[in-house]
Parts: sequence; structure tokens; C-alpha cells
Amino acid sequence: CVLCGRTDDCPQKYGEKRTYMEKNLTVHYYCLLMSSGIWQRGEEDEGVDGFLITDIRKEVTRASKLKCNICKRKGASIGCVAPKCKRSYHFPCGIQKECIFQFTEDFRSYCWEHKPVQKFPDKESRGTSQCTICLDLVEQLPMYTVLKSPCCKNAWFHRECLQYQALSAGIFFFRCTVCNNKDKFQKEMLRMGIYIPERDASWELEENAYQDLLLCYQHCDVRRCLCKKGRDYNEPDSKWEIKRCQCCGSRGTHLACSSIKSWEENWECVECRSIFAKSGNYSKRKKPSLTTSEKTDGTTCLSEEPSPKCPRQSPGSQHNFLQSPKIMCQNNLSPCSHLELPASNRVTMSLSPLMSNRNWSQRKKYLRNQRMEASNILKELKLQVNTKTTRLNINSENIWNSTLKGFRQRNFSPTNTIEIKFTNCKNKLGRDTSASKRHFFQLLMHHLQNSSLFEGSSAKNLSLDFQAVKENLYFEAGKMIAVSLVHGGPSPGFFSKTLFNCLVYGPENVKPALEDVADVDVAQTIKMIKYANSLPSLQSAVRDCYEFLAAAGCLRPVTALCDKNMLVNDILIHHVIKRIMSPLESFRQGLKTLGVLERMQMHPDAFSSILCHKPERLSAETICDLFTIHCSSDVNEIEGADFWMGYLQDVESGESVVTLEDILLFVTGSFSIPPIGFDPEPTIKFLNISYPIGNRLLNCLELPITKTYEQFKNKMDITIRNTLRVERE
Repeated sequence: CVLCGRTDDCPQKYGEKRTYMEKNLTVHYYCLLMSSGIWQRGEEDEGVDGFLITDIRKEVTRASKLKCNICKRKGASIGCVAPKCKRSYHFPCGIQKECIFQFTEDFRSYCWEHKPVQKFPDKESRGTSQCTICLDLVEQLPMYTVLKSPCCKNAWFHRECLQYQALSAGIFFFRCTVCNNKDKFQKEMLRMGIYIPERDASWELEENAYQDLLLCYQHCDVRRCLCKKGRDYNEPDSKWEIKRCQCCGSRGTHLACSSIKSWEENWECVECRSIFAKSGNYSKRKKPSLTTSEKTDGTTCLSEEPSPKCPRQSPGSQHNFLQSPKIMCQNNLSPCSHLELPASNRVTMSLSPLMSNRNWSQRKKYLRNQRMEASNILKELKLQVNTKTTRLNINSENIWNSTLKGFRQRNFSPTNTIEIKFTNCKNKLGRDTSASKRHFFQLLMHHLQNSSLFEGSSAKNLSLDFQAVKENLYFEAGKMIAVSLVHGGPSPGFFSKTLFNCLVYGPENVKPALEDVADVDVAQTIKMIKYANSLPSLQSAVRDCYEFLAAAGCLRPVTALCDKNMLVNDILIHHVIKRIMSPLESFRQGLKTLGVLERMQMHPDAFSSILCHKPERLSAETICDLFTIHCSSDVNEIEGADFWMGYLQDVESGESVVTLEDILLFVTGSFSIPPIGFDPEPTIKFLNISYPIGNRLLNCLELPITKTYEQFKNKMDITIRNTLRVERE
């Protein structure tokens, strides 16, 4: 730069660096604006934005005779405008020395001694608060690097954050981030040396930035699309024309897929229909025709086909029994769950009295159905995963850092098949691909649940960890959860309803509760206000926590006892939601991996069942349904199936040294059923072997054929217990 002599190219600090080869001239825009001896004498398209080239050279000659009071070199083109002050300096030197440059009116400059400062009342409390732009802490002190909003009492900013905001927003959109005041805010910021460019906001200048708004939604979203050409196929004036939801416009259906006879017929998507149902207005609306896969109450049927399993009853008994296991005939491997065998060979092992009661609560049935729907959705998402493999070398004793390193390596892609190698594990768990991967995701989810990224006891919300925000760890956590769900790992199961609703519906539509506050002191403060039973006691509680309320921006006049409700609501929204907006947005971006967040927003009930609830406790019936038995018509193998069912019942009733979780772990390497299910599906084979074998690579349980049930039970107990004990050691 001909004025400051520096080669730095930093538009945020020195303005745009412009070079004119034909004139042999390079200059920083801010150096030119603030130089004391030059004015715009030309039109905007002449010289450098109206500064004539001859005038610039004259200014360079004038400045060459002046020494900078900061760096002691010649070329100081800027002088302090304070009366009797003789200081001159380069623009970059002035920035370094914390001088103030006013980019308005006469473009005045003030040295470090005469610069304007913001005035603060003596009674105003000092401390720290959040910069509402970067959400990092800022000292409430009259410093050059800190600026206070002139229109909001508790709004403090870093100078650097404000300058970046001004450059991005421009003169039309730069305003207070708290109260949206524009005129008063801009006037004060210009006085304190913030440059506000006279142009539109950067997001308004992007080419085709809003092009997507002109596109009509063209996708069939019903559960079962009947169009052979795909969900995106749209043929106007035919049964394959796509009609959008009349309420939200963000969901669609082929006319044929929803049995719509004409274009004029109204249609609402499942989400909108459920909203109307909850509000009580749905009955007043004309009910549209539904697909065979959708219910009229806004929920989705999981299957129309009758289950091939049916409960049996032994003669003379009114108790229910375990459903018969899925059995594949060996000759053609076709399902024949009703066992085309004599009745004497069928499995008729009854459940214990505790488990024979099939009067499940509506809640359990609902969650089970939603988990089945979530499983189907995740299986669709898994179709994105290709056969290309990415190996992650994981240290189970340092699961977080080794996972973070693996996810950030250059060749990692969520769409690749993941292979896990435990570097500190010498047994077979470190080698088996499927089992080690499930074990890896279990360790990872357990670490996340207890990490500093979340707070709360059982139902957790995001915490505010400034270091984690800087290192982008919230994004990585969201990405890890999305990858775990699609690649066959467990779900977190510890999300609070508030966190889940913030992710799905947006934080602006969520009302937090007192249970969401993990900080004991903050919870106590809220309780003091909430349970105040008189106006004096409420005012006393407000005075006691004045500093906290001021820092949170929740101060409001309290003139009646009912004011406490709004005050409590303000505190909850600040502490639970507004305080963690930056972590929440990063976490949301991470969950977008593999399209998981989008499906969460489309199917909130299904994903709530796996993200906000722990996996359903295993039962003998669950394990029975999970495994498919491969066998021939050999009577010994059918008797073995009898033994298997009886063994499950004994384990469930506590008559065995192992648990149902141990059995699942022995076969699959997982102590719970992942939301997406197992791949390949668990199977059972009866072989002439001495002891049972759990093949975790194929999820296959190979069982010995024995003469008596006691022999079968003894071999199962000994093998499973000893195998898992060795693995733990």
C-alpha cells in the first residue's frame, strides 16, 4: 500500500486492497478514506471510488514528510483531529494502538489519548455476560475491544464481532441483535469506529440465493408409493400428477397413491392431519381419502399383512403362550412359521404367569409400533451406504479422541461401510467386523451420554461448553449419533423432550419446563420466583437474584403477583434454549448427516421413541421373534426348538445364571436390539456339536442337539457365562 507501506491483505481490518497495474498503484481502501489531506473530487467511477490518482500521489508526497508517532517511520497520512494534538500515524498502526476512526461525515480520526469512549453509570454492575453474536463471554468493562449497545442495558459485544456483523449485514440490515434498533445503534457504532458499508447485505447479493423459493415441491411422501417410475415422477393431468398438502405445501402425493379422484379434492399430509386432530378441528374438515397404509387418526399403519405368527393355547388352558418361532424349512428356505408338522411336534411351551399377561398398556404398544416405523425409516436411509470401506482404529480406553480423529480423517465418509479395529483389544472382539462395530457404537453413545456436551440426569439437554463450541464438537456429536443410527449402532435414548422438540420443530416453538434446568442454583432461583405467594415475597426474590436476571436479560417490572409467570418463562427460555443456540445449531447440522434430521422432522413420533426412550427391556417373546430357526423336519431338531423356547422362559423367570441380554450379547455382540435391527438377521441352527457357538459375523446361534432339556440348559449356561466372563476380563 502506497500510504501505509504494508503488504497485508485483510479486508476486515484495512478494507479492500486495490491494485492498478497501469498506474503502478496499490492502496488499502480504509487508508485512503482516513487520510487527512485528500478528498473525493471525482465521480464514483473515476480514480479509486472518486479519489483521483493525481490527488492520491499528492497525498503520498505529503505523508512522506510526516513521521508516525507509533512505528517512527515516514508516511503517516492520518492525523488526530483533537485541537492542539500533533500526532500522526499509519492506519494499521492506529488500529494496533487502539485509535478510533469514524467512517462517517468528515471521516475523523482520534489518537489513543483523545478517542471517544462509552460512558457507563457508576451504579451499573460489573461482571461478565455473553456477546450475543459469538456467544462467548465478554467483560463488562469500558475497553477498546468491548462495546455496549446504546439501546439495550445488558447487550455487550466484542468489537471484532460487531465489525464482522456490519460488513456482512450492510447499512440496511446492521442493527442491535437484541432489540432490533437500527438508527440509535448505528449512530453509536459509527461514533465508536465501526465501518458500516453502504450496500445491501451479503446474503442479498448472492446470485440465485432465493432460487429454491421458486421451486414447487414435487415428491410423493405417502408410506407406499404406487408409481413404478419413482416418488419424484410427475405427469400432469394423470393419476401420477403430484398434489401438495393444502395446509403446509411441503408434502406431496400422487393422486393414485392417495386414492384422490380429481385434482379439486383436498388432501392433507399426515403431519398436518395430526395437528388438526390434536387441536380438535380435524373433525370439522372434510376428510380426504387415505392410502391403504395410512390411518385416519394421523398415524401410519405399520403393516397390513397379518402376522405369520399366532398365539396358541394348549387344550384346557386359557393362558396365552409364546408365539411359535420363525422356522425356515431346509429344503427351500421358505418361511413356515406354522410348522406343517403333527401337533405333538409344535412348540407349545407356555409363558410364566407373570409374562402370560398380554394386556400391554397403550403406551407400550404405541412405543413398540413407533420403534418399528423408525426401524423401517433407518433401513431406507441405509441404502445410501455403499460397499467402499473405511477403517477406524479405535482405542476403547480413549473412545472419544480416537473416534474424533477417525471421523475427521480425510478419507472418512458417512456413506462408506465402517470397519472397526480396536487397537487395545487382543481377543476376537477386536477382529469381528459386525460385533466390534456394534460394541464401538455402544461405547461411543455411553461416552456421549456422560460427556460435558450434555447436562441433566436421565433426560438430557445440550450444555454450554465454550471450548466444545470452538472445537466444533457439537457438530461432531450430532454426526456420530446420525452415523450410529444408520450404521446399526444403538440410539442415544437420553434426549429430553425439550431437546428433541428444539431439533424437530425449532427452538422458537418450544416451551421448556423447570425439569430441563440442570444447574441447581438456577433451578433454586426459578423456584423462589415461581412459588412466591405474595407480591412482597416476589419482589424480594427478584432483588435477591438481580444480577442473575440482569445478565440473562430477563429483568422486567414486577407490579403484580401474576408477573412471576412471565418472568419464570423468560428465565427458562434464556437458560434452556437461548443460552445454547450456538451448540444447538451445530448439533442440528451434525444430525443432518445421511438425512437423519430431515426424517426426524418428517416422522417425529417414530424418532422420539428411540431418541427419548431407552430400548425396550428384552423378553422371552422378543428374543423368540428375533431369531429365525433353520431346520429340517428332523424330530430331534424340532425337539431342540422346544428346548430353546423353554430355555428362554427359564432365563426370563430367573432360573438361569445368564440373562436374556447375555444371550443377545453372546450371539450378536450387542446387549440390546439396535433401532435399525440386525444385519444379517439373527438365525438359529441345530447341529451335532458339543457346545453352543455364537457366530457374531453372521449373527448365527449354533445350538447342540441334546437328548434332554437339562443337558441343553447346562451347556447353554456354562458356555455363555464363561465366554462373556473371558471377554470382560
